[in-house]
Amino acid sequence: MSDDLDIDLDDLERRMEGAMSSLRTEFGSLRTGRASANILEPVQVEAYGQMTPVNQLGTVNVPEPRMVTINIWDKGMVGKVEKAIRESGLGINPQTNGTIIMLPIPELNEQRRKELTKVAAQYAEGARVSIRNVRRDGMDQVKKAKTAGMPEDDQKMYSDEIQSLTDKMISAVDKALEAKQQEIMQI
Repeated sequence: MSDDLDIDLDDLERRMEGAMSSLRTEFGSLRTGRASANILEPVQVEAYGQMTPVNQLGTVNVPEPRMVTINIWDKGMVGKVEKAIRESGLGINPQTNGTIIMLPIPELNEQRRKELTKVAAQYAEGARVSIRNVRRDGMDQVKKAKTAGMPEDDQKMYSDEIQSLTDKMISAVDKALEAKQQEIMQI
């Protein structure tokens, strides 16, 4: 069989999994009212001449359900990390005690919870669009293979496989969104 007639389903699945992985990362950065080390993932600090994630400047712990602590390794970086957290838009007011930065996680009010569920829905829709784009690429490959002489049975089989994979991934996005929204709304 020539390369023009071969559709790489594994590559399509890998690309769809990439969209799911990205969605999980985005969901991890959403505040739910409970402390999580993931909340600091988007925070970058100007350190040693480059932007560095907070978790590479200290040890991040969750000692209580409503508290995240960061034990900064370099005393000179404490102020920079504290400033980066304040300016990150997380809505958290850091408290410093030596090289330890404490982040008390405030209770979310109902309005903020609803806003966060909408943000989660936007993230999920972005993942669905990415998955559908991968599906479209796969279907375009099938059309090209058709013009290159792929038998109709193979075309149907590949089209069905691609659609099945897409449906499975969209369903996974929907389940992840539902779980995240329940987690956000939980008091």
